[in-house]
Amino acid sequence: MAANKIIFGAGCFWGVEAAFRRNKSIKNVTCGYSGGHTINPTYTLVCAGTTGHIEVVLVEYDDNEISFEALLNEFWNCHNPTTQDRQGPDIGEQYRSVIFYFTPEQEKSARESKEKLETSKRWQDPIVTQILPASQFYNAEEYHQNYLAKHGIH
Repeated sequence: MAANKIIFGAGCFWGVEAAFRRNKSIKNVTCGYSGGHTINPTYTLVCAGTTGHIEVVLVEYDDNEISFEALLNEFWNCHNPTTQDRQGPDIGEQYRSVIFYFTPEQEKSARESKEKLETSKRWQDPIVTQILPASQFYNAEEYHQNYLAKHGIH
């Protein structure tokens, strides 16, 4: 099995997690925090905006079952990548749009995908999504995992 992982930040992690969980080719999706300076951050600290962390999802996938490009398409389609530090009613740096890559191939594909999206003019405003090397990922508290499904929200 060719197991891979990627970290996406696209606003509140509940909706992002649900979007990726709908794809049966994805092995696992975990809500968490990444990109900041605080060790073992909590939801309360991240929401306060003092940790530098972003609400993210860790997506684990088998590239024999789903392409990285398909994951990138899902990422671009599940949020507005032109709003700096905001997704809908959620405002703050913890909601910024980001792709944390693990390999040079992922970085190259992510940058090409972003450029293609910018060229397409699908969005009138510039895409602000950051593409950065993966940093420490911290699992969010258990009550955040599969949150929307647990609460009957689709």
